[in-house]
Amino acid sequence: MGLPSVVVGVLVYLALSRSGPFGSYGLLFSPGAMIAAQSLLVLPLIAAVSRQIVEDAWKEYAPELSLIGIGRLQTVALLLADCRFSLSVATLAGLGRAMSEVGAVMIVGGNIDGYTRVMTTAIALETAKGDLALSVALGIVLMSIILGLNVAAYGLRCWAARRYG
Repeated sequence: MGLPSVVVGVLVYLALSRSGPFGSYGLLFSPGAMIAAQSLLVLPLIAAVSRQIVEDAWKEYAPELSLIGIGRLQTVALLLADCRFSLSVATLAGLGRAMSEVGAVMIVGGNIDGYTRVMTTAIALETAKGDLALSVALGIVLMSIILGLNVAAYGLRCWAARRYG
């Protein structure tokens, strides 16, 4: 879960470079390479948190559900439905990690204006150029997007709790 983003970036770079196993696909310095790097970076976090959530629910409810004769597949479905809000928090944590990440996307994406430049790399670039006003403005936009997503997830949770009890 503490995997450094630059290490993921280097590994994806090596895999996608001309001499790498996927070099013939020409994905290096493309949005596809950036998606691959961020997916490899976020997947362990989401998987570990989700596994713990489901394991805790399984320990708490599985014995009772098996006693009343519910099958294993139905038990899993019920537990996943019961844990849906906690699992959405795990997904939001992964999204937050991806949105705050700079190292891997700069390594495999190249920070090409209009093609592979994302907001975090633009903030880093503008700060390095000395344009702090633009960096702060982009940071405010990024924080607004993250806050908006979290508010929307909370609102959806409240709506579902009222509707489904």
